[in-house]
Amino acid sequence: MAEADKKLDWENSDILVVDDNAQNAELMEAYLECLDCQVRIAVDGVDALEKIAEKVPDIVLLDIMMPRMSGFEVCRRIKADDATKNVPVLIVTALNEISDVERGVESGADDFLSKPVNKLELLTRVKSLLRVRHLQSELERTLSYLADLEDEQMDEDL
Repeated sequence: MAEADKKLDWENSDILVVDDNAQNAELMEAYLECLDCQVRIAVDGVDALEKIAEKVPDIVLLDIMMPRMSGFEVCRRIKADDATKNVPVLIVTALNEISDVERGVESGADDFLSKPVNKLELLTRVKSLLRVRHLQSELERTLSYLADLEDEQMDEDL
């Protein structure tokens, strides 16, 4: 295990896999088992938004072609919400036209992965995006702590 992986607590990570194809979702879940993180499954875009409202994940693995709501729309909604805008979205899709990638970028996707999914590539990208997410959370906590210290100092000065 790499030194950087040892420093991160993958067990506290929450990954939401969104795919209407049960076999695809189960395959990604099986690939992610080695991270010892929590993996939740959503069967379509509407289900994904409901699960995100219940508990904000650390990363979303998102299919594009789904019933009820496309992955592009789900991604757009995730990125439009202040509570979830910093959640990394990894689009996992069989679509491979440049126009599909452009739509994904426009909707706010952080990365792309083509189907069929390669385990090593999936794990590498998920780990990378989780590192970013954890560092971002750590930075937010530190900035909040510093703001509190600054407020205390100002109160003492009065």
